[in-house]
Amino acid sequence: MSIPIKTPAEIESMRKGGRLLREFLKKLGEKVAVGITPVDIEHFAKQLFEKENVTPGFKGYNGYPAICCISVNDRVVHSIPDEIPFKQGDLVTIDCGLILDGLNTDAAISVVIGGKTANPLAEKLSTITRKALYSAIKLIKPGVRTGDLSAIIQHTVEQAGFSIIRELTGHGVGRTLHEEPTIYNYGKRGNGPALKPGMTIAIEPITCTGERFIKTLNDHWTIVTRDGSLSCQWEHTVLVTANGHEILTPDT
Repeated sequence: MSIPIKTPAEIESMRKGGRLLREFLKKLGEKVAVGITPVDIEHFAKQLFEKENVTPGFKGYNGYPAICCISVNDRVVHSIPDEIPFKQGDLVTIDCGLILDGLNTDAAISVVIGGKTANPLAEKLSTITRKALYSAIKLIKPGVRTGDLSAIIQHTVEQAGFSIIRELTGHGVGRTLHEEPTIYNYGKRGNGPALKPGMTIAIEPITCTGERFIKTLNDHWTIVTRDGSLSCQWEHTVLVTANGHEILTPDT
């Protein structure tokens, strides 16, 4: 297994691209509201990418037809934007990638329309999923094993009474959208390869309120929970530094 180590120039490109991607996601998240559709969000994303003259990371990747994956409620990942209007209480995840100077960054946010008062369960799932993300990021430094990240994600989610969707994972990212190593969202401490300075990884807990089992719809992309339970994802691209880590898609 070969895990790419990025050069200083590559890291700087990913840093610039990551900040821009996070800015895009913030703006897209602010557009999520009752009556707006995923297609509306997709069109706005197209405007943002065109304005900054940067390349979407997802569109065309393995044939995926859109800039964003926009997953609502029981839709887990890879959901192609449709024209079904958002409603109060919906849990909306926007997952997006950006390519700058040939380098990929990848991030996702989740929004509950109306917040806790509209859907307390969705808000709790989003909060716990985000907590799991940052609990893993906090551990990142040279010598830490990928299994250490997996274990803290699993513990955080399951302790709250939710489930990890095990088939879906984090990953290395940079020269391609998906690189080694695989970052599982469940596992045991001490397992997996050790992190080294210059690695860039996408950490992305993917969770649900019910059983962890999933299925793929007839569009061959959209993955949903088999029992119809709510699902959520939060994601950052993270650099392993000499002494710790740097989030390359930082909150703005």
